[in-house]
Amino acid sequence: MGDERPHYYGKHGTPQKYDPTFKGPIYNRGCTDVICCVFLLVAIVGYVAVGIIAWTHGDPRKVIYPTDSRGEFCGQKGTKNENKPYLFYFNIVKCASPLVLLEFQCPTPQICVEKCPNRYLTYLNARSSRDFEYYKQFCVPGFKNNKGVAEVLRDGDCPAVLIPSKPLARRCFPAIHAYKGVLMVGNETTYEDGHGARKNITDLVEGAKKANGVLEARQLAMRIFEDYTVSWYWIIIGLVIAMAMSLLFIILLRFLAGIMVWVMIIMVILVLGYGIFHCYMEYSRLRGEAGSDVSLVDLGFQTDFRVYLHLRQTWLAFMIILSILEVIIILLLIFLRKRILIAIALIKEASRAVGYVMCSMLYPLVTFFLLCLCIAYWASTAVFLSTSNEAVYKIFDDGLCPFTAKTCNPETFPSSNESRQCPNARCQFAFYGGESGYHRALLGLQIFNAFMFFWLANFVLALGQVTLAGAFASYYWALRKPDDLPAFPLFSAFGRALRYHTGSLAFGALILAIVQIIRVILEYLDQRLKAAENKFAKCLMTCLKCCFWCLEKFIKFLNRNAYIMIAIYGTNFCTSARNAFFLLMRNIIRVAVLDKVTDFLFLLGKLLIVGSVGILAFFFFTHRIRIVQDTAPPLNYYWVPILTVIVGSYLIAHGFFSVYGMCVDTLFLCFCEDLERNDGSQERPYFMSPELRDILLKGSAEEGKRAEAEE
Repeated sequence: MGDERPHYYGKHGTPQKYDPTFKGPIYNRGCTDVICCVFLLVAIVGYVAVGIIAWTHGDPRKVIYPTDSRGEFCGQKGTKNENKPYLFYFNIVKCASPLVLLEFQCPTPQICVEKCPNRYLTYLNARSSRDFEYYKQFCVPGFKNNKGVAEVLRDGDCPAVLIPSKPLARRCFPAIHAYKGVLMVGNETTYEDGHGARKNITDLVEGAKKANGVLEARQLAMRIFEDYTVSWYWIIIGLVIAMAMSLLFIILLRFLAGIMVWVMIIMVILVLGYGIFHCYMEYSRLRGEAGSDVSLVDLGFQTDFRVYLHLRQTWLAFMIILSILEVIIILLLIFLRKRILIAIALIKEASRAVGYVMCSMLYPLVTFFLLCLCIAYWASTAVFLSTSNEAVYKIFDDGLCPFTAKTCNPETFPSSNESRQCPNARCQFAFYGGESGYHRALLGLQIFNAFMFFWLANFVLALGQVTLAGAFASYYWALRKPDDLPAFPLFSAFGRALRYHTGSLAFGALILAIVQIIRVILEYLDQRLKAAENKFAKCLMTCLKCCFWCLEKFIKFLNRNAYIMIAIYGTNFCTSARNAFFLLMRNIIRVAVLDKVTDFLFLLGKLLIVGSVGILAFFFFTHRIRIVQDTAPPLNYYWVPILTVIVGSYLIAHGFFSVYGMCVDTLFLCFCEDLERNDGSQERPYFMSPELRDILLKGSAEEGKRAEAEE
């Protein structure tokens, strides 16, 4: 082994040599990767210009408010439709036409109304009764009763029939329900068409169901939005509980690191065990119940996830998944028991470092705030870009008009040649678009918007990693802790990162952003190829997605360690990445023993917090428990707030644990550097604490002997 060591180092760089002047992060440093810094500033200026252009041309009202056949907004203040917030379709059955998928607009007249119709009424009946004044509010604005019935229905001045409707997403949809097994709208089972013939209303219902199917995604989104509006405060309470649990866990970890790690491991096993027990009890309870033996395949996809909880197969699947996860964790704990003891020592040292740099626990709030700014700017720019198109009007005709789908001008259409040749044709609003150079460039601007979001978001994360790494490196390289620790190490590291290394951070973030935007483009192409039958294209797309996913993970790992080297030595990005990679390769056994085991322990901590808050949210939103006489609000889908709380809890726990994770990674790299620079003698003493030295060097020696024995 002694003969192989120089050759090994030759393959993975040269180890660091003893330097008596080295006392931690270098203060006398220069600017790095200046060109990338200039590129970032130019890109930000361009991004601001794109935002200004989008805000100048965009109109978010197109997203918020529905649009009638004349392209006018419903319910918009300051317009003539201010008191008419709902969109009414003359014949919603036509919304099931394939033309909707092409033009994104139903080929039927649409007007803004104050209220959706609440009664069943035909035009023939209303014309000869006192209900006509009520009926007229659903005719086109300015309608005058000076035409015959056939002319009114032919010209689309009034709908042939009104049916009870309910507003959904500011649009009037038929109030469909079942009565004694018969589909009904309101209290009617038949209706009278425009020519006086009675027809079964089931036909209308089926057409309405098809129309609703076209807009099912929008309805699902609106129902989810309704769930958020009635449960948002309970969601916030759940996230506050997750934040309190994370903060309490981190504080206890500071003083009781060893005990808390073992408590965390035991609690994760118990939480998973309870989940298995609960799934088994539900599985047993459903035995013999009607319909509980239906398979998931036969049931298919249902937007109401509560349906699946009435199937035994669902709980069996949950029980199997949790059991497999429980077994994997137990086996890992058995085989990693000695390495866990070493990892606990590293976590204890990280706890001491965090204790001396307590303000580091608040830094995730800075990162969160900056990320919120990036997300807000990206989202607002995307909305304004997507709504910066102009109103396009096209000819709609139920017959065989040769001018159908041609663009038209609603002001001149009544006197145009198309109107004379196609008397039944209508010129109505179709969609928002445009043919100018700006409109043709919208797709490119949206891609640039997404790319800049990735670049800036990665830059914010990189800034946080360099800042924390600089602060914790200052702690490690202080020979007499905490006497030699500089004042305000976190603020000093933050200032160094912005003053000297903005270009290096931009370089690393740029590489990662390029890979991420390529992954987004691949996902878009994959969605477009789903309908294709080319198996080779699908296989190639799957391989590309897998490769770029692995590449993104590797770049994140490399960037993270490169930022640590930047924080310590102040070198440029490429040099720091190379030195960090070679340092890790020279200590690959220690990487497996320490770094990844601590990541596993932190993952268990996140799962404990997420699992605890998730179980509490499940019992609350399913009305299993009450909190202070209050009960959960009625919901369309109770999984909406539960999933929101779970995802939010994970992000919160990840934010708190990320500080510890960065501290462990920084201390680990410093530990590897310390071993190469020093030998523990009085002339070249180790900078690591005695407790850390005893455990880590002993554990590393054992792993080295095991590796030699295997060879």
